[in-house]
Amino acid sequence: MNRTRDIDPTLPAGSSPRQVWYTAYGSNTHLERLSYYLAGGRPQGASRTYPGCRDPRPPAASVPVELPGALYFATHSPVWDGGRAFHDPAAPGRIRARAHLVTAAQFSDIAAQEMYREPGTDLDVTEALGGGRAVLGSGRYETLVCPGTLDGVPVLTFTAPWGLHDIEWTCPSVAYLRHLAAGLLETGAWPGHDIAAYLAACPGAAGHWTPQAVAALMAGPDGLAP
Repeated sequence: MNRTRDIDPTLPAGSSPRQVWYTAYGSNTHLERLSYYLAGGRPQGASRTYPGCRDPRPPAASVPVELPGALYFATHSPVWDGGRAFHDPAAPGRIRARAHLVTAAQFSDIAAQEMYREPGTDLDVTEALGGGRAVLGSGRYETLVCPGTLDGVPVLTFTAPWGLHDIEWTCPSVAYLRHLAAGLLETGAWPGHDIAAYLAACPGAAGHWTPQAVAALMAGPDGLAP
C-alpha cells in the first residue's frame, strides 16, 4: 500500500512557479476523469463536454496526500445531477486527496474549466501563494487555497468562498461518488472499506449514503475493485 505524502505547511517563496501540485479532492482524484480536463471531451455519465488544456499531457506524477479541513457536498451540479465536493480548510478534520504535478498553465486551464470560464489565460496565483488563500470570484470553485509545498513545489487547490456551515448540504449522485471512490482507491493509499466509510460520513452524503452502499460502487461486475 502506498503511503500518503506529507505537505510542508510553509508557504512557498516566489510568485510564478513553473509547476504546481494541483490537489484534487473531488472527481479529479480519478485520473480517467482528470484526462477530460486535460485533453478535452465528455466523460461517461456527464452532461458536459470539456475544451481541455492548452497542454493536454497527463500529470508528471500523482501522489496521495491529506489536506487539513473537511470535505462536504453542496450545491447542485448539472453535470452530475447531485452535490459537488467542496473543501473547508478552516474546519477540523483531514481530507483525502490526490496531488497531480502539472504545469502552472495546466492548473490555470483546469481551474478555468471548473469556474466555467474559457481556458487559455494564466491565473495570477501570487496572493494564494503568499497568504494561503485568494478569492478570485464569488463562484463555487473560484477560491484558491495553498496549504503549503510538496518537494518544494506549491500545492494548490480550489473551493468555494463559503464554509462548511454556510450552505445547505446536497447528496452526491452515484456517478459522481463513483469517481471519488475510484480516484482514492487508485492511489493505493487507503483500503476500499476505509474509503467507503470516509465518503459516507462526509456532510451531504451522511444520512443518504451508507459505507455499504459506497462499497457497492467499488465492487461487482461494474465496480472499481474486486
